[in-house]
Amino acid sequence: MRVPAKITNERYRLNYHVSTPSGWMNDPNGFSYYQGYYHIFYQYYPYSAERGLMHWGHYRSQDLIHWEELPIALTPDSPEDDNGCYSGSAIEKDGRLYLIYTGNHYYDVNDHSRFCQTQNVAYSDDGIHFTKYSGNPVIALPPADNSQHFRDPKVWQHGDSYYIIVGSQNKAGLGRAITYKSTDLLHWKYLGPIAVSQGTDNEGYTWECPDLFSLNGQDVLLCSPQGIAAKGKKYLNLYQTGYFMGKMDYRQNQFAHGAFQELDHGHDFYAAQTMLTPDNRRIVIGWLDMWHADFPEQADGWCGALTLPRELTLKNNQLYMKPIKELKQLRQEKVIAEKLVTSSQQINVSDPQHLELLLTAETENWSGNEINFVLKNKQENLVTLTWNKGNNEVVLTRSDKPAADSRRYGRLRPKPNLKIQVFIDTSSIEFFINDGELVFSERYYTSETPQILVNADQSVKVNIIGYTLAK
Repeated sequence: MRVPAKITNERYRLNYHVSTPSGWMNDPNGFSYYQGYYHIFYQYYPYSAERGLMHWGHYRSQDLIHWEELPIALTPDSPEDDNGCYSGSAIEKDGRLYLIYTGNHYYDVNDHSRFCQTQNVAYSDDGIHFTKYSGNPVIALPPADNSQHFRDPKVWQHGDSYYIIVGSQNKAGLGRAITYKSTDLLHWKYLGPIAVSQGTDNEGYTWECPDLFSLNGQDVLLCSPQGIAAKGKKYLNLYQTGYFMGKMDYRQNQFAHGAFQELDHGHDFYAAQTMLTPDNRRIVIGWLDMWHADFPEQADGWCGALTLPRELTLKNNQLYMKPIKELKQLRQEKVIAEKLVTSSQQINVSDPQHLELLLTAETENWSGNEINFVLKNKQENLVTLTWNKGNNEVVLTRSDKPAADSRRYGRLRPKPNLKIQVFIDTSSIEFFINDGELVFSERYYTSETPQILVNADQSVKVNIIGYTLAK
């Protein structure tokens, strides 16, 4: 019997984020609500901190904040998924929870470039124990004009029918999203592509983790394209996660849309998935890492975490992400509440690594040009967030990255005040700026207790409120 990986050091372990119990974690899967619980599944390899054959790990929560670990939901133990239970989604139908996921199969386990992928179903009547459908795969082959890249089904109901959108690549080597339709979640009719990449450099060669939903009367296609070329200060991650705004025509099976926009501007955000809560909020959660990062925690027997849940809203033809209201439950003690006029201020708290900070700088009539938020140790600035009044640009700088990859960028609309909400959790930091207009998600690593500084090139009025956080 194989033994799960063991955590040997807690130095980087996150406190209030969903993270792997040990071993490897990547994409969130099956984000759903069933029998009074929110469920989040995830790509999981229990036996090593390195990526291996993908399982589905599983947590549930009644409040999206306090999560209970459940048994592994899917194990790659059938002919349809013998080389991995890849990403997918979940939906309730007639009191039963269905998982729809990709099964991966290598023609040669020593050559991972040659594979086939199928779509499969598992189900549960208690939300804990899952049975794989005996008729798997429910979709055995990709369309004739598709390449072998055929994965990550996201399911939803529209009218009396069920739909899945699948990430894929056509035989011309362009990413695309394709859809299928069903009445029972088991028998699927292929409808065709709803949107196709307009060139590898511009929109990618494969679209992973597609998610189609409506928000405030508009339709949104969220996806993670691979292959988009960096353009100046945009698309700087290895792979991107973002969205197209548009309108889905179900009769014609076409999604008319605008340009691709990045959702999170940080180094560490990928494979986002959404769900609709019982009170009709659209909540998104993503992998709080990026492929080919350094992953220092692997030395300690684990790797991977998920972002905080965020509520999506639509403003100015843009998706805003703000922390869900339930996160206020994590607040333990108000450790700072100050109104300052300062050009440099150290924020002194007993536990700066498990902290929520809310900063509001009065900048409308301010004569300065730059405000910085700095997380540092004795040797260096670990993470620096810089806002420039002249052009409303925000720059995030990481000291642990090579110089060419150390910065990420975004731009704000002009406003009288600069608002920054920050969540710090041992080895992660997430910035929500101007109520989620810009978001930066980052991992950071230090063996010291860091310091927090707010400084500016001219004295500025700043209101600072801080809370220690605990799960």
